[in-house]
Amino acid sequence: MNNKNALLIIDMQQEDGFTLENFEGVITHNLALLTAARRSAIPVFYTRHINQADGCDLPPGEPRSDDGGPSSYRAGTAQVEIIAALAPRPDEQVIDKHRYSGFHQTDLDARLKHLGVDTLIISGVLTDVCVLTTVFDAFSLGYRVQLITDACTTSTWAAHYSALLIMANWVYAIELFTCEQFLRSLRGEHFVCCAPGQPDLFAHQPEELADTIVRFQSSLQCQE
Repeated sequence: MNNKNALLIIDMQQEDGFTLENFEGVITHNLALLTAARRSAIPVFYTRHINQADGCDLPPGEPRSDDGGPSSYRAGTAQVEIIAALAPRPDEQVIDKHRYSGFHQTDLDARLKHLGVDTLIISGVLTDVCVLTTVFDAFSLGYRVQLITDACTTSTWAAHYSALLIMANWVYAIELFTCEQFLRSLRGEHFVCCAPGQPDLFAHQPEELADTIVRFQSSLQCQE
């Protein structure tokens, strides 16, 4: 583990407009990551997705409420705040964004470069939306990525694993960990992660998705 890491927790907000798989477990894993990062003096960054209350910044097709404003992540509501269990400390940085990626039209990249960060430890929601786009932008900007798979979630397991497989296939400088294995690595203990050594390592046809998920899960766990 080098000393140029930062933990990036994506959109762990109070917004309740989505039903998410195992969200309580994801909160628990994010809290464990956050506690370990603070103990190890790893810089912590959060993103918050916030839509202007009048809807003026919504992209085409974004769902709207009857008043024309956004139907979710509305500025000025409690729903945009980070959930209490993961609340930022005063010295931790919060990046507000209005598109999926934490890098789009924000100063996240500049803040990270100011600290000399070259590796992002990423967690949060939604795996197939804001996590996915942020990871690809991080890769494009030259960061290495350590993605904590069970500290992320989305609306279905199929979507969650499909996004993980896409990232494993095409983000070349990525390591995918379970929370347990990442914490082992942080403590200097023996650990296992999935670090794909070639493009499209988890290529599959639709009928092979279930078996591919099992193969991917096996790559994240110690083999007895």
